[in-house]
Order: sequence, then structure tokens, then C-alpha cells
Amino acid sequence: MKKPAADRILMFLKMRGEATSLLMAKELSITKEGARKHLLNLAEAGLIEPIIKSEGVGRPSTYYTLTDKGLAQFPDTHAEVTVQLLQSVKNLLGENALDLLITDREKHTYKRYEKALSKAKTLEQRLGALAEARSKEGYMAEWKKEGQDYFLIENHCPICAAATECQGFCKAELSNFQSLIGDDYQVERVDHIISGGQRCVYKISQ
Repeated sequence: MKKPAADRILMFLKMRGEATSLLMAKELSITKEGARKHLLNLAEAGLIEPIIKSEGVGRPSTYYTLTDKGLAQFPDTHAEVTVQLLQSVKNLLGENALDLLITDREKHTYKRYEKALSKAKTLEQRLGALAEARSKEGYMAEWKKEGQDYFLIENHCPICAAATECQGFCKAELSNFQSLIGDDYQVERVDHIISGGQRCVYKISQ
């Protein structure tokens, strides 16, 4: 069943970060008038906000992006309970126990991803399999190539609250990605939701 246009607009902005009404109408196969109507309603509901950008000669362009309220439509997985559990582990057992917990989690995660990538022979195949595996877990992942570099993009973080409480999760994930991609490539995080970015972006280069 096809999702309502307003929901698809929110999802599109979550994936793209920002977009004009014309681009959304084209990508979502709705009329320009329909797109503007939905955007107006979403703005009135406080879910999106317009951003005016000057792009050289001509009139400035209006882009739309999600507000904090709009971002909240893509919730963290069991955020409050997860944070409370992490705080309890830290308070009762200490930082070392929390590090051991994260290490054990990422060890199991690595094995799962390694299996998913087992038939991938090229870098692009590995990125495709990894993005698919991450998307199944709620990360809304995709990859793209720009010049000689590749980028793994995660448009959502379903464990954002947990990662904010303990950034060891993010460090472990970066380490996992480096091991999965291989020593022939360097993997670095160039954008980070925890640090205020709209997405987590990993650059893969030789």
C-alpha cells in the first residue's frame, strides 16, 4: 500500500537532508501544486521549515528541511529504556563493564555483516551488501561514488540515544566498517548525527 504523500515527503527529506518543492514533486511523482500544499501543511504542523538559498544569478531558491519535531517522526529504538540500562551498567559495574558490553555486541554484529558480505567480491558489492544490512536495522543506508571516493551514508540512527550516552558504539561501528571494507581502503567518518550532522557519512578512499 502506497504511503500518503505527506509521509513520503518526510521520508524524502530525511534521506536527502533538504530539497525544493520542485524536486520533491518530480521525485515523488506528484503535482507541483500538490507538493506545495503538503509542504505548507507540514510547515504549519512544525515538521519542516523553509530555508532560502541564493544560488548565483536569479531569484533565491526555497529549500525545505526537517525540524527537530520532524526528525522525531523517525524515533530511536527503545531509546529511554536503552539509556537507562546503559547508565545502570555504568553505575553498578563501571566503565570497563560497559566497554565489554559494547565489544561483545560489535563482535556479534561483525559476524553478521561478514556473513552478509561473504559473496561480495568488489568494493561496490561490499558497500551494497553492507548498506542493505544496515537498512534492515533501521539506518536507512545507501552508498554513492564521487570521483575516486565512495561514501556510505546512513540517513537515520535507530540507536542515537544510546550512542549519545556512550559514544563507544560509534567507535566500534567505525572499526567494524574498516575491517569489513578491508585494509586496501581507508574508512573515515566525515559527518556524524551525534555531532549535529543530519546524517552519518563514511568516506572510503584508497
